Amino acid sequence: MSVADVTTVTRTATPRRFLMCPPRHFDVTYSINPWMNPAKPVDTSLAFAQWTELKNLYESLGHTVEVIEPLPGLPDMVFAANGATVVNGRVLGARFRHVERTAEGPAYLAWFTEHGYTDVLWPEHINEGEGDYLVVGRKVLAGTGFRTDPRSHAEAQEYFGLPVIGLTLVNPEFYHLDTALAVLSENEIMYYPDAFTPGSQEVLRELFPDAILATAEDAAVFGLNALSDGRHVLLPDAAVQLKTRLRERGFEPIGVDLTELLKAGGSVKCCTLELR
Repeated sequence: MSVADVTTVTRTATPRRFLMCPPRHFDVTYSINPWMNPAKPVDTSLAFAQWTELKNLYESLGHTVEVIEPLPGLPDMVFAANGATVVNGRVLGARFRHVERTAEGPAYLAWFTEHGYTDVLWPEHINEGEGDYLVVGRKVLAGTGFRTDPRSHAEAQEYFGLPVIGLTLVNPEFYHLDTALAVLSENEIMYYPDAFTPGSQEVLRELFPDAILATAEDAAVFGLNALSDGRHVLLPDAAVQLKTRLRERGFEPIGVDLTELLKAGGSVKCCTLELR
């Protein structure tokens, strides 16, 4: 399909189920990525209001939002996307690289078992959930370079029974795959090329020749930490050029303000775990 053909496609939203975690204990008390500065104050009330606006927006678009209760001492638990990867009801748990987030993996896995999920796997290797695993149709794009162990890619492929394609990140500001690449439909993505090694860029060009390429300016405001339901694309409001490109492709971009959560290196997608 050429870019010209894409603009004629009628976009249809598909109702989704999401898991989110309210930022009741959100703060920046340590630094495990370049965005985090414990000396910079966080407005916790504003963070909660921004998160609530995102949740309400999902529900207004017809999506179902489940909520996991946050645990004290886990300020990054709001970033639910990192808590697991769920495909066809199978739950691959998350094993975090940094000790500050280690307890989040068992907390999320407990939620799944308590809510009737029976096909649940505690991973052998480090992976940080949908932060580094993004499902595109019948394949999984898998990030590595900063957080997720590349050995976990084989573990995920064996568990889900889907091809897992490894992509290596090289810019520490884009430490998870979902900060540098967003899934738009079952065969479309948008991404920031300079976040990846030359070899990974070649793989992405081969698989997605008509992908939307983000500018450095839009990538810097976390414009790729976005979520699409096939028609609506929720993304940081400051990603002005990406919104224009999305409209040109027939999507309906919706700008969201999550600037307080960005102080910890997270935005729309980070706050959202899809329950497939």
